[in-house]
Amino acid sequence: MYPLDHRNKADGLSLLRATPSEYTPLVIFDPQYRQVLDKLAYGNEGERQKGRAALPQMTDDDIKNFGREIVRILKPSGYVAMWADKFLLCSRGVSHFFGDALQTVDLITWDKGRIGMGHRSRRRGEYLIFLQKPPIRAKGTWKRSPCIPDVFPEKIAERRHTHQKPSHLHRQLIEAMTEPGDVVVNPCAGSFEVMDAAHACGRRFLGCDLLSEAAR
Repeated sequence: MYPLDHRNKADGLSLLRATPSEYTPLVIFDPQYRQVLDKLAYGNEGERQKGRAALPQMTDDDIKNFGREIVRILKPSGYVAMWADKFLLCSRGVSHFFGDALQTVDLITWDKGRIGMGHRSRRRGEYLIFLQKPPIRAKGTWKRSPCIPDVFPEKIAERRHTHQKPSHLHRQLIEAMTEPGDVVVNPCAGSFEVMDAAHACGRRFLGCDLLSEAAR
């Protein structure tokens, strides 16, 4: 098993496979799913977003392999919080990455406070989809405090990674879905801000990234 509370430089699938079954109540998963860029066919993507374009893409099969391991390491009634864009959300959702093992139970829209790409409406939000392992229940698995709105506005104060996500939202979610001392798993850690959020809440962290400069 990989070290806890460490910025592991490793492949996320290898980390998951080394993790015991029914180990964690929460996995935060942000795969490099870039089919939307192929669909929109922006020819100058590499010129405009060199950092993002340089990251290796994940195929559907790659993400399904992650999904199988995530299901295995989740405790009963545990959650996976998976980041998705509008294209994935509208085209088919994320449940097919996990088979019938998890049930979609909630969704939060992150309002980034800045306008992005789009041929029709311009993208200002990203989506965090919550899937739960049976038995499906809210009571005892999701605290009502802090009160988390389903549209969450937060700007990134200091950008450390091209796919950086909102730290305040992650912190509130960790407080809501875990107990002090629990381990939060993040197999595609990027800037490792999930680790910082977990530690701020008194939780442990298990995660890695293969290319992030923050990993070692």
